[in-house]
Amino acid sequence: MPRKILHLDLDAFFCAVEENRDPSLRGKAFAIGGRPDQRGVVASCSYAARKYGVRSALPMAQAVRLLPDLIIRPADHSAYHAVSQEVMAQLDALTPDVEQISIDEAFLDVSMLRDDAESIARRLQAVINTELKLPCSLGVASNKLVAKIANNIGKARAGKDSPPNAILVVPPGQEAAFLAPLPVTELWGVGPKTAAQLQRIGIRTIGDLAVRSASDMERRFGKHGTDMLRHAQGIDERPVQREDEAKSISKETTFIHDVTDAETLKRVLRGLADEVGRRLRREGLRGATVKIKLRWADFTTLTRQVKLPQPTHHDNVIFETAWGLLLKTWTPGRPVRLIGVGVSDFETTSVQRTLWGEENEQQQDRLESALDDLHERFGRNIVRRASDMLDEE
Repeated sequence: MPRKILHLDLDAFFCAVEENRDPSLRGKAFAIGGRPDQRGVVASCSYAARKYGVRSALPMAQAVRLLPDLIIRPADHSAYHAVSQEVMAQLDALTPDVEQISIDEAFLDVSMLRDDAESIARRLQAVINTELKLPCSLGVASNKLVAKIANNIGKARAGKDSPPNAILVVPPGQEAAFLAPLPVTELWGVGPKTAAQLQRIGIRTIGDLAVRSASDMERRFGKHGTDMLRHAQGIDERPVQREDEAKSISKETTFIHDVTDAETLKRVLRGLADEVGRRLRREGLRGATVKIKLRWADFTTLTRQVKLPQPTHHDNVIFETAWGLLLKTWTPGRPVRLIGVGVSDFETTSVQRTLWGEENEQQQDRLESALDDLHERFGRNIVRRASDMLDEE
């Protein structure tokens, strides 16, 4: 099933907070930032001020020249932070999968919720409008890239005379068609320099880019070229990750049919732990915290984690720790829809430390390094655990 991803952006957030604190500012042209006689810069400005050309990052002295009657308020970042936390609390109450991008922007994965994505977005917008008295816009799509761009376009279509408070939905399967007429600069990673390079080869719109061959884009731009091509086709598989999860290495799988037996869960958990261990070793990392993620048949999702006495990158340590967490959390026979393993709290030191002694650590490192080499050269199935083979018999 396609994912349901929301991108939330609080409209002129600093100004909205100031208007709630001082309602007399509503409808007036005002800016937040430093004083014009002290080389101040506009941090944010009201929509009434934007009509005169005032914008964020503009020197305040220039803003005052454009609009001599401009009201200037100093920024109160502690107040903005406090209100931002209230917004994020509303998002966390809706779904555990929230990725905060900045003080006024976040992604949400609401795939686990039963209602359609547009209904969820409208309810969330209504809550933020009424309970927090803040305008906000949302983009709705099957992935982060398209949801973000949908939000940009939705706000642009709403005009600039007042907070847009917009919602734009891109239905699953319509991602490429939605993106096609837009300029390539709407894509992440396509700045002025890359856009100029693309224009020289006849690519001006995202649709122009989407029909190019992968080999041509790779030849011209390397990996960035193939990434741009996939994005132009509306493909973006990146998960929505919380800040702590973004600093971890993890692997998860969703079962086609819910799993209820311990042996299957154990086998899958072992494979996930092996994959996480390989990635840690490939990136030269060891992690001190092991975490599991479980999703039950009713889409309830939970995580459990434990801190190790010493950081590790060994498959067996990751697996045994994760299996212990699962046994403490899972009731035998309870259907499991998704299972995942993650490691965080990294260190990059090459010092060999272990509970079992330095010699055993070095032997384990040599063995895993050799296995990693074989997997890289000949594929993951070239060396397999005996337990996995017995399970297939």
